[in-house]
Amino acid sequence: MTGTPTTSVATPLLEELLARIAADVPGTLGAAVSVHPRGSTMHTAATYGLAAAFVPAQLAGFGGPVQVAVTTGAPVVTADVFADDRWPALTLTGLLDRHPEFAADWPRVRGVAALPATWDSEGLLVLSVTLNRPATEETVNVLRRHERLAAMALVVAEAARPDRTEQMLDLLQSRAALEEAKGIVIALRRCDPDEAWSTLRRASQEFNVKVRELAVALVELLAGAPAPQPDGDRTITPGPAARRAADQLLRALGGTRR
Repeated sequence: MTGTPTTSVATPLLEELLARIAADVPGTLGAAVSVHPRGSTMHTAATYGLAAAFVPAQLAGFGGPVQVAVTTGAPVVTADVFADDRWPALTLTGLLDRHPEFAADWPRVRGVAALPATWDSEGLLVLSVTLNRPATEETVNVLRRHERLAAMALVVAEAARPDRTEQMLDLLQSRAALEEAKGIVIALRRCDPDEAWSTLRRASQEFNVKVRELAVALVELLAGAPAPQPDGDRTITPGPAARRAADQLLRALGGTRR
């Protein structure tokens, strides 16, 4: 299969991102950006090469690294995707039956890496790459270098839709607070950015509050002052539930409020 980017949201940024990942990771057969908005079905936003068939197959019921990444909120790495018992339904035979047009490509598939990341503060995006060799932690590190560009490329693409403009402006407003809150969790837990995001996401789900409100509340609680936010009418004001959640999260992390 030729390495041609395909995307349901036409944007040169997404196409450039996937082409760059393919160039940076030796042995790339495919790459994809998948989106899982909260309360909605996960779908691919852009694909490159074999990922145009491989990732939708995972999401359609086969399971696999992309599905596990969005479920756990943690990176997934496998050296041999068809021999990995974390997704028993994802088999070479199954893919040959589903997409016989790629019969020459499926036997070449070996490793896969999938990295979940913040998307619209209530959902996730998953950046994934499919290789003809084992995937490693270094593969994930390459994806990390492209994660922020993936998120911003999606913002640009979605903002072009009239029904999504307001939501994308809200997302841009919240990203600074999310990054600062992740920094707090990293410092207190001595963890990496992926675990910090997972911690914030789990807390927001446990207390049933929006991640962006929890993030602002956590920053303000630790600083003892309003969190810096851009001027305008989109200031994020945490409600009482978000502030209670931030207080309990800070206590659990062993932090001290000012």
